[in-house]
Amino acid sequence: MRFARFVHAGGVSFGVVEGDASGLTIAEIGSLPFEEVRFTGQRWALADVRLLAPIFSSKVIGVGRNYADHAAEFGNEVPKEPLIFIKPSTSVIGPNDAIRLPPQSQRVEEEGELAVVIGATGARRLDRAGAEKAIFGYTIGNDVTARDLQRSDPQWTRAKGFDSFCPIGPWIVTGLDVSDLEIRAEVGRNPEAMETVQLGRTKDMVFDVPTLVSYVSHVMTLLPGDIILTGTPAGVAQITPGDTVSVSIQGIGELRNPVVSLD
Repeated sequence: MRFARFVHAGGVSFGVVEGDASGLTIAEIGSLPFEEVRFTGQRWALADVRLLAPIFSSKVIGVGRNYADHAAEFGNEVPKEPLIFIKPSTSVIGPNDAIRLPPQSQRVEEEGELAVVIGATGARRLDRAGAEKAIFGYTIGNDVTARDLQRSDPQWTRAKGFDSFCPIGPWIVTGLDVSDLEIRAEVGRNPEAMETVQLGRTKDMVFDVPTLVSYVSHVMTLLPGDIILTGTPAGVAQITPGDTVSVSIQGIGELRNPVVSLD
């Protein structure tokens, strides 16, 4: 199933996205996605609502250098265990929301990533099998990074923590095999003629999804709705005001965001 959070004339709701590209609709549910699905009977064409980030997250955990080619493009070694960091919940935005470039940075880059959504049971000190059961579903993330600040600071909080530096969406897909999916990121000023800057596959992760969930759960308790960004392939590109960034993952969909200056 595909779960989304959206704005409609009557307020904000969760819903199930149904149909295909020729005619997507969203059916409102009167429950959280983790709970037993209860349809309210209300339904809209997807084009008539505004999608939000699909879930509330107490925290977003990033994973650095989880693709060998991305580590190599910056001259870094592959870590011997997952390299994790935190993006604040205030960095999260939804589909079509603007990535706002701060004046402190002269080089901001996109990072397209598979995002893992933790389910109702949460996750605390789980083994691999338990970690797999704790996963609710998957969505798309963009770990926007101020690369110059990342290089200058001894840790990555500032470089990755600005407001709007974590687009998430467009929805959460459940029951998806993510062992070998294509990840593609495109950047351009003409949304109809984008340049592909990243093209990778999830099978090339250094640490796979269950390993990451288990590892993080031994560091911190993961709450329902928390997100783990699983790392990015090589090819990250600078983004500038006027650009559009598109991240697409096979089996999930596409996440698009315009880029603007904060000034």
